[in-house]
Amino acid sequence: MSAVDLRTRLRELARFESAGSPVVSVYLNTEWVDEHQRERARIFVKNALAEARGRRWADGDDLDWIERQGKTLVERAAFEGANGAVLFACGSANLRELFPLRVAFDDTFVVDARPYVRPLAGILDDTPPSLVVFVDGASARLIALDATGVSDETVLQAEVPARHKTGGWAALAESRYQRHLLEHREQHFEAVAAAISAWTDRYDAHHVVLAAEPRAAAVLRKHLPDAVAARIAGVVAGARHESVSVIAERAAGLLARVERQAGVRNVNEALAEAAEGGTAVAGVTATVGAVNRNAVRHLYVLTTFREPGAVCQDCGALQRGVHFTCPFCGRGTRTTELGEALVERVLASGGDVTTLESHRPLAGHGGIVARLRYAA
Repeated sequence: MSAVDLRTRLRELARFESAGSPVVSVYLNTEWVDEHQRERARIFVKNALAEARGRRWADGDDLDWIERQGKTLVERAAFEGANGAVLFACGSANLRELFPLRVAFDDTFVVDARPYVRPLAGILDDTPPSLVVFVDGASARLIALDATGVSDETVLQAEVPARHKTGGWAALAESRYQRHLLEHREQHFEAVAAAISAWTDRYDAHHVVLAAEPRAAAVLRKHLPDAVAARIAGVVAGARHESVSVIAERAAGLLARVERQAGVRNVNEALAEAAEGGTAVAGVTATVGAVNRNAVRHLYVLTTFREPGAVCQDCGALQRGVHFTCPFCGRGTRTTELGEALVERVLASGGDVTTLESHRPLAGHGGIVARLRYAA
């Protein structure tokens, strides 16, 4: 499944609510460096399933499916390149989904009427589609990278004439040979730049990472259109003999840092807009009000944000705290975790969600701020 399809599916899951058996949501960290960490994941799944079965929290068939898929992941029988995996199961709604991802996260097991989508929303926002480009004077590799890992790859090879000891090129003067070689290399970099532009459009790549020596990266930059060059997130080391996974992992580290920095900048800008009374609101009460109006375009929330809330079972309005009746329609409510409910509602209405591990100014505003579709 591509990142675009996964984002679409995430929005669908955010609107899903089971009328029968509850939904089992499992997040597994499958990024292991030794057998001890692999055993940790196996024990987590075993203990979580044992508790769910003992307390009869979920349908037995759903738990059996989770157990089988968990075993497959732990034993690396499938999805060997995944550093994380998300599973959703609800037999009464024919829901059985497994998403292998390239990002690791905390092991989590949740049973509820709705899928637990908050961690997945954060992962997708942190890993937008990107293009990784290895290039040297005679070859190039274009690697499309998204939340699910490497989605496509192509290899470009320049037809640069080889230099022989006798005959052919050996008959050319040294300066003429060098000039001819330079012309071919310029053509090679022009072709690579054209391919990058096409792939950037094809995969809607938010960032481009160059895996190259500084000299090759500088030459390539000169051939890129300004709009594509502006998307270059940085340069990492790269060699022709290295595998796709090695180059992609190196680029992913750079991209993670870039996204964290972008998240901080975006939150700072949103807080400034909220302070000026523009198209943003900060704080829990104001954000809940904006979400109830379906006015939120982008929600920024700390991963630590947790607060009790209530949702109307008739009109769906959210409230802070525990309430038995809805202030808007007077109907009954049910309790909910407000952070998860806000994330679900924003995704379901077509908005985006960014989660942050820490941000001191955001924490000072209750851990939540929202950019709006129109002025508050």
